[in-house]
Amino acid sequence: MVPSPHSAKVPCFPECLHWVLHNQLEDGSWGLPHHQPLLLKDVLSSTLACVLALKRWGIGEQLISKGLRFIELNFASATDKDQYSPIGFDVIFPGMLEYAQHLSLKLHLESRVFNELLHKRAIQLTRSYDSSSLELNAYLAYVSEGMRELQDWKMVMKYQRKNGSLFNSPSTTAASLIHLHDSGCLDYLRGALKKFGNAVPTIYPINIHARLCMVDNLKKLGICRHFAEEIQNVLDETYRCWLQGEDEIFTSADTCSMAFRILRGYGYNVSSDPVAQFLEQEQCSGHLNDIYTMLDLYQALEMIIATDQPVSKKLNSSSLQSLIQRLSREFYPPNGLTKQIHEQVDDVLKFPSHENLERVANRRNIKHYDVDNTRVLKTSYSSSNFGNKDFLTLAVEDFNLCQSIHRNELKQLERWLMQNRLDKLKFARERSAYCYFSAAATIFQPELSDARMSWAKNGVLTTVIDDFFDVGGSMEELNNLILLFKKWDVDVSTDCCSERVGIIFSALHSTISEIGDKASKWQARSVTRHIIDIWLNLLNAMLREAEWARDMSVPTLDKYMANGHVSFALGPIVLPALYFVGPKLPDDVVKHPEYHSLFKLVSTCGRLLNDIRSFERESKDGKLNAVTLSVTHGNGRISEEAAIEGLSHRVEMQRKELLKLVLQREGSVVPSACKDLFWKMSKVLHQFYIKDDGFSSMGMADTVKAIIHEPITLNYLGDSKLITDYN
Repeated sequence: MVPSPHSAKVPCFPECLHWVLHNQLEDGSWGLPHHQPLLLKDVLSSTLACVLALKRWGIGEQLISKGLRFIELNFASATDKDQYSPIGFDVIFPGMLEYAQHLSLKLHLESRVFNELLHKRAIQLTRSYDSSSLELNAYLAYVSEGMRELQDWKMVMKYQRKNGSLFNSPSTTAASLIHLHDSGCLDYLRGALKKFGNAVPTIYPINIHARLCMVDNLKKLGICRHFAEEIQNVLDETYRCWLQGEDEIFTSADTCSMAFRILRGYGYNVSSDPVAQFLEQEQCSGHLNDIYTMLDLYQALEMIIATDQPVSKKLNSSSLQSLIQRLSREFYPPNGLTKQIHEQVDDVLKFPSHENLERVANRRNIKHYDVDNTRVLKTSYSSSNFGNKDFLTLAVEDFNLCQSIHRNELKQLERWLMQNRLDKLKFARERSAYCYFSAAATIFQPELSDARMSWAKNGVLTTVIDDFFDVGGSMEELNNLILLFKKWDVDVSTDCCSERVGIIFSALHSTISEIGDKASKWQARSVTRHIIDIWLNLLNAMLREAEWARDMSVPTLDKYMANGHVSFALGPIVLPALYFVGPKLPDDVVKHPEYHSLFKLVSTCGRLLNDIRSFERESKDGKLNAVTLSVTHGNGRISEEAAIEGLSHRVEMQRKELLKLVLQREGSVVPSACKDLFWKMSKVLHQFYIKDDGFSSMGMADTVKAIIHEPITLNYLGDSKLITDYN
């Protein structure tokens, strides 16, 4: 539509006109081939734009006739509320219809629909003109191609970016160029065509956003480890652009939000201030934000709240609630076009990132992944970075391959349990499947088998020991077990005071020796003594609690927690597994304060979560609990509800501090892969204690089945996909 700077009678970009002449579809429309049936408004708008361009330059009469015929046949869709409406359609499409009349195009349209469109546009424009809202000013500028002589073009140029564009939108920029002949607009469009040839995308540039989408998809599908080098290159390049203040990042809410979330999640030191500005302005740009932008902002806000306390205090309540309301209300009810993205939104709102187990999330993301991921701004667009059939196929194959390995490992675990006669201990809960699940759902990669088996076996053993110290063993047996542990090399047949002690000690001795030998090979140094000491610390902490119960002692909350974060029994599960995740862990790192802080933070979260969920049952049993201790030492000033609220807040603070340490790069001595394991355990704890007290969670059995026993099937029907879950 843009005339040449040298002559108003010829087009400035004849190659674009050439594209229009050669890309009309069989039905007379222009747009994405095989478009969604709910995108007729988009197709009508695109078709009318092409017809106007041809008419403007007096060529393509037959194409114009076919295009007009398509518009006439489908015109009723322009007011169909079930059709997906592109951003600005109610202003741009009627504006183009008026321009069609100006060009004397003969359109035989139903007058009722035509008048309804014009009336709607008039109401929207009147409301915008009468308002001083920054949001509506930005919206009017964005839809400039539907405004023509009604537009305040000087106002529009306030939104020009460094690259010369208006909103990175070629169509808005072209409309402005027609009226203002701005050299920046011209340079931007020439640059876009130099890159793309004879047609440009709906939004440009989008390189950074598209690459980040790809990284995000690979991670969400659980296959990012296969593309580690490529992902690292994208992250490094994005970080360079962030540091240089690249316009493409900092003028786009969705790109900025995604860049912040992904870079921060990979440990890059990026400020949340740019995202916070978008969040504060969110009410001022609502007309320009689609559901994908809303989702990106929400997920970025989750990361800010988890890691930036000063900023999160400012944004926490109002911004979060605003985004939740818009995500859950404005874009519903979902239709065939938006089904997948609405399912993603539901997942994000239901499952906060701090309690989202990786493999459980991978399975949901595979189910909701849309290979035909068509997005709509002013018109529809798509990219293989948004939806890629090959990624989905690989993800399903990878999930099922890992799952088959997990099933075999679970069988090994069950054989180990019987070989060590642990099934003979009638007092102990049999939770081998749950213990293994917690490992498989977090450290699922095939090469991490030793880490999973260490985690799972020690998980089973800590459950047995917990039950033994709680209900199964006498004080004589408990002291005997600890004495055996201190001696280590003993004669089980003579030194054990009971058969139960003999079974437990033998299982501990053989399993610790086995794990220690394997870990020593991974680490190229002996670590068995460290694993023994981890267990001894746990046994001593559990004995202290047993003595408190015997003596009816009531320790202070601080004294209880100092012991309780050890007695919660994460030490034997997490700490030995660190030796198997890849990096070397020298002795000085194992003794470093950072290592112990990570352990204390995650263990404190676990102890408090457990006590909050189980305090009613434990109160009846007369057991010590952080909630009851808070009430007891409150001398009547603290209710159970207040105690739970206070302890829940403490969990949140400990979790944030843990995540801060996990993401910290500068000055950190613990390898990232090891720090990640502490965060994965934190997620396990939050998942296990969502409703009940850990193993008694009613919904856990179905989740275990989905991750370990039920493969995913994937069937393609033409260009679409159908995923069938066995559950």
